[in-house]
Amino acid sequence: MIKSNLRVLLAMREMSQTKLSNLTGIRPATITSMVHNTCKLIPVHSLDKMCKVLDCNVGDLFTYIESSDDDDKKLEQ
Repeated sequence: MIKSNLRVLLAMREMSQTKLSNLTGIRPATITSMVHNTCKLIPVHSLDKMCKVLDCNVGDLFTYIESSDDDDKKLEQ
C-alpha cells in the first residue's frame, strides 16, 4: 500500500492545504484526497509542482507499506 506523507510535510512546513493549493494551482479537493489517502490518481505534473513548493523529492511524499492479501483485495474493488 502507498501512503501519502503530505499531511506530515505540510505540518513540518507550517503550511495549510489551501496555501499549497494556491502555490501549486492544484485543486483543493485533490490535495485533501492526498492528505486522507483516498486519491486514486495523481498527475506527474502535480507531483512536480508539490515537490518544488515543498522542497522535497517524490519519495518524501509517499511511503510504501507492505499490505496483506486482504488489503490488496479491498484496493482492487
